[in-house]
Amino acid sequence: MPTSPFAPKTALDRLMLPVDVPTVADAEKLVKQTEGKVGVYKIGMELQFAGGLEFARDLARDGKKIFLDVKLHDIDNTIEKAVRNVAKMGMTFMTLHGYPKTMRAAVKGLREEGNPDLCLLGVTVLTSMDEQDLVDAGYRGPIADVVEARAKDARDAGMGGIVCAATEALKLRTILGDELVIVTPGIRPSGSDAGDQRRVMTPADAIQAGSDYLVVGRPISRAEDPGAAADAVVAEIEAALNVPPLIDNTGHRKTASFGNFSI
Repeated sequence: MPTSPFAPKTALDRLMLPVDVPTVADAEKLVKQTEGKVGVYKIGMELQFAGGLEFARDLARDGKKIFLDVKLHDIDNTIEKAVRNVAKMGMTFMTLHGYPKTMRAAVKGLREEGNPDLCLLGVTVLTSMDEQDLVDAGYRGPIADVVEARAKDARDAGMGGIVCAATEALKLRTILGDELVIVTPGIRPSGSDAGDQRRVMTPADAIQAGSDYLVVGRPISRAEDPGAAADAVVAEIEAALNVPPLIDNTGHRKTASFGNFSI
């Protein structure tokens, strides 16, 4: 399988920081506190509706890698046109919900725009959801089956990567190989509060499970010293990269246990 052109090169590249704050002024402060200490800044919906889109453009113009977390899902024509416009903004990553038609439309729009530098990410199942949440939403589940199906759909559609829980990364890495990048939210350093996340893992365990990019939010942004907190996460990633991977050179996974999870 080919290696993704969006694969990270360093431990620092792998850390994604959500700029989940209510104002651009707050965002500017957080970026200043973590300058040079994170690989990617993620701009989510809270900030997008408070001037965050222009702020994202400004950061991209300054040479920073930006993850526009929009989670698009709409009719094909709307998706195609929206993706073409995002491709003109200088973003490095953007998300769409992992429905096959939505992803195919996004890939079509990106190819028509001719921008190879934007990585389209298909969201499998939100990490805040558990099995009962999936049932309540009308899915038969289990979560692992839905995630696997959407990951395969993302690969078949020509997406650049997927978003999934780190607890699912090892299995998906054996399916996807290095063709798609795997982005995992719900990352919590040891001792951190899980908050509203249901399927969580530490940075070191997530790297060992096959995650490419780790989304670490509140443990950094709400720390007394966000820069130092980011440094600590990058150091943990670096250490994990020096441990033999859990997938052997034949593509088979090794048995492993992470906290309450065995994979």
